[in-house]
Amino acid sequence: MAERPDIRLTADEQAAFLRANRKCALATLDPAGFPHIVAMNFTARDGAFYMTSYGKAQKVVNARRDPRVALMVETGSAYAELKGVMVRGRCEIIDDPDVVNRVFGWLSEDRGEPRPAGQESPAPAPAALQTDHPRRRRSKEFR
Repeated sequence: MAERPDIRLTADEQAAFLRANRKCALATLDPAGFPHIVAMNFTARDGAFYMTSYGKAQKVVNARRDPRVALMVETGSAYAELKGVMVRGRCEIIDDPDVVNRVFGWLSEDRGEPRPAGQESPAPAPAALQTDHPRRRRSKEFR
């Protein structure tokens, strides 16, 4: 029987993939322990992943209660085109307005739309989600 080819992305390929793709599925755990999965934009800085949301959003409530989260960044349509990076880690909710504004700025920069200095958050009671020091990172490319 032929040995299965290694389909993992290298660390450099993962980094390039995450820079090129800024949309992910964020999974938190609801009160009953079921996955709660939502589409999010993210930015990565120094090994941490950042997102923004409303402070009372279900994903934020879930992460405050149980900080275990997973992010899935994926591309492709046909099976042979599928490529993805999954990250599992612990999420910290940040309510500090200066940090939240900084994250909004990073998200704008990543889209190529620098945010004017001093621009306030568009969200009432905004929060930033930071997934720090991922515990596990897996990737696949069906080549």
